[in-house]
Amino acid sequence: MSTSSDIEKEGRDNYYVQTVNMDSPPAPQPMMQPYQRTFGNPAPLGMLAYGTVFLCSSILTLGAGNVHTPNLVLVFATFYGGISQTLVGMWEMFLGNTFSATVFTTYGGFNLSYGALYLPSIGIATAYSVDGVPTEEFYHAIGIYLGIWCLITFVFALGAIRTTAPIVATLSFTVLALACLSANAFTGNAHLATAGGALGIVASFGAYYGALSLFWTQQTTYSFIRLPPLILAPSPV
Repeated sequence: MSTSSDIEKEGRDNYYVQTVNMDSPPAPQPMMQPYQRTFGNPAPLGMLAYGTVFLCSSILTLGAGNVHTPNLVLVFATFYGGISQTLVGMWEMFLGNTFSATVFTTYGGFNLSYGALYLPSIGIATAYSVDGVPTEEFYHAIGIYLGIWCLITFVFALGAIRTTAPIVATLSFTVLALACLSANAFTGNAHLATAGGALGIVASFGAYYGALSLFWTQQTTYSFIRLPPLILAPSPV
């Protein structure tokens, strides 16, 4: 039979010795919050590059400032449009935007190939020249080249009907501009070249609008400066 001294001794022992209950569940491990990775939108960069190359090319086509030699556009087409749009296409593919990735990567290749037409080291212009003077065959070859790109752009324009008004306008005016420039290469009609240059400027401003509507955000500028994206069909059919 336990005495009062035994109870007191047991109490003292329990005070210094922690009693472990073997049936209790283990303490929960601290939960770590998952890292939320954020991605930027590469589309504004691609559209700015698209509009800039087309704007420079169209201004040269119109002969502004009495500049008619097209070599200046090589700087934009190669080092801005070609490289930037190709990278944007790869980033869009990573983000799962197949249509945007295809469009931007394609026009990245277009800009690089357009720049290669006038690079002496490539020798394309030399192959169609006699004594350093481009022949009629060269201009017809350029007409075929631009006609093919006109067809590709038309396919893209059909695929973009449900996106935004600036994108649809940009691709549509690009189709018209390339068609006029292609016809000018075959016929030599100066009016077609003028029309192609004017339509190209309209297309470039459409690309600028689309880029700025995504680039000017609440975090970067005031509300009265921002542009609405003008979405044509926000919900899928």
